[in-house]
Amino acid sequence: MKTSDVLAAMEKLVAPLTLSEQFCKKYGAYDNSGIILDSGEQVKGILFCLDLTPAAVKKAKSLGCNLIFTHHPAIFGGIKSVICQPQSPTAALGECMRAGMSVISMHLNFDAAPQGIDYYLMRALGGEKELALLNPLEGGGYGRIYNVQPQTFAEFSARAVSQLSTQRARFYDSGRKVERVASFCGAGCDEESIAFAIDGGADTFVSSDMKHHHIATLLNAGLNIVELTHYSAEIYGLARIYDQTNAKLGVVSHFFTEECML
Repeated sequence: MKTSDVLAAMEKLVAPLTLSEQFCKKYGAYDNSGIILDSGEQVKGILFCLDLTPAAVKKAKSLGCNLIFTHHPAIFGGIKSVICQPQSPTAALGECMRAGMSVISMHLNFDAAPQGIDYYLMRALGGEKELALLNPLEGGGYGRIYNVQPQTFAEFSARAVSQLSTQRARFYDSGRKVERVASFCGAGCDEESIAFAIDGGADTFVSSDMKHHHIATLLNAGLNIVELTHYSAEIYGLARIYDQTNAKLGVVSHFFTEECML
């Protein structure tokens, strides 16, 4: 099995790269999903993880994997050089080159897949089916409003911590019962998503990487807030995708979580 075979299989099993292209074209986003590095070697083992980090490369080596499959693009913006020094931002990529490892990244297409990372965040928080999508696409979408079983904000917060295995979330209680939630995996908080949540009647807003003025706007509008770490908001969904697909790839695969990031 070649690197391109793994890419084709994951496009078929989860979401094609064209979904990312559609997202970028329709909403003015940017992405760099697909094969990031191809050693040309036959794939002996795959390590799935959220980010290409030195720890992930070390783990892949220890497991005999020569392909690392990440959610976040291993190369996102332009880079002018690859420096293999331990403290360099490109250290992990350089180590992959030296070790003959390939890298595939699936980003926005995995976020927006019908059963993708944003979908699984909803499921973790108690939602079954979205009522509305912030960024609807043909064959997917991102950003969800959905109903949950009525509960106190303390109960909802406890579920989030338990399901997502994180202790680094922040909670802002507006005093409202939780019945309708708006959630956005990753860095999904901006003026557009806030308006979407308010207009959609949400009483609770869940996302990551939130700025102070956005938190203030939501609190002033009377919404509860759960601010997750970016990592915990997405590793849960990636793990569910792995569970659904790894046995279908025809090659040994493993899943790696960096506990310090949760």
